[in-house]
Amino acid sequence: MNQIKCAPHTPGELLSLGLMFERYTRDGDILFSVAKDKVVCAWFSANGERLGTYHGHQGALWTVDVDPTTTFMATGAADNTVRLWDIKTGNCVKVWEFPTAVKRVEFSEDGTQLLAVTEKRMGYLGTIVVFDIKLDVNAEQTDERSLTITCEESKATVAGWSYLSKYIIAGHEDGSVSQYDAKVCKQ
Repeated sequence: MNQIKCAPHTPGELLSLGLMFERYTRDGDILFSVAKDKVVCAWFSANGERLGTYHGHQGALWTVDVDPTTTFMATGAADNTVRLWDIKTGNCVKVWEFPTAVKRVEFSEDGTQLLAVTEKRMGYLGTIVVFDIKLDVNAEQTDERSLTITCEESKATVAGWSYLSKYIIAGHEDGSVSQYDAKVCKQ
């Protein structure tokens, strides 16, 4: 595998911004990176050349994921939002707002669902929420959550889908791991 050398998000500030998360497309040809500078960067993985940027968040970016068809990208940030982006045009097609920062986003294996992990802060419990995603960039995305898991004992710091998206697996601040049925929210 070739090493990728990427220029910083903002010239001269790579160390101060701190790379937070990166995600390749399924084909591995494009890399998306997020950092504390509120900008998502897209890079050609073959040579590290920056392809473009996505602007819209008002806080540090913590997480990014790309759906399996490379149609949508989802981001989560300290501005308490999840944003859904049309990868080709760079347009933000949906914004979901939360009371606290979003620390993790991940598409299901088929791309029809998106999970987000919210922070436990300011009197709010951390949650894992799931949204149904319509895979058409022109379709209106719903505000309704198809599933909400409230983490009462220990906040989830990370979560993701199991094989075939049957379960949601969460890692918690106290070191415990939970498995939830992704259809009925039972642990």
